[in-house]
Amino acid sequence: MKKTLCAIALAAALPLSANAAEQRSYTYLEGTWGSIEGDLDGFGARGSVAFGQSGAYGFGSYQQFDDGGPDFSLGELGVGYALELSDAIDLIGEVAYVDYDVENGHRASVGVRGNFTENLEYIAKANYRDIQNFGDDFTATAGLQYKFSPIWGVTGEVEFDGEDGEIYTVGLRASF
Repeated sequence: MKKTLCAIALAAALPLSANAAEQRSYTYLEGTWGSIEGDLDGFGARGSVAFGQSGAYGFGSYQQFDDGGPDFSLGELGVGYALELSDAIDLIGEVAYVDYDVENGHRASVGVRGNFTENLEYIAKANYRDIQNFGDDFTATAGLQYKFSPIWGVTGEVEFDGEDGEIYTVGLRASF
């Protein structure tokens, strides 16, 4: 009898854990508006594609900034891995090629991504980046996503950098 009850409880919990994992989709497209220290602002796009159920994903972003003078752009192309620690939190690691206008380099990040509630998701990462002629430094990223439907959500993110200033990003995301 106890074995039957345990089997039924486990079978009933499986759809719930699958649903929780789906809440943090690693396949999405997002239109963004960003600002660097309030001096430069502009529009961009970013996206991510999960590689099946492996936990691995590829991502990319492009942001064009303008202050009335020469334009400045930021781009990234990379891969990441999400390890599900529980229904509510993933441990993530990422590596990326970065292109800061005419300089390029790389970024490595480690962090967590999870859910406060069914509709409110968070991300927090520690980043190391090494950009040609800019040098290397450590930054931190913190962000939120409010999902107002299974597909659509609004995002907000800030990358804290004591030397080069903060980068603020707001976006509209479609998750798949």
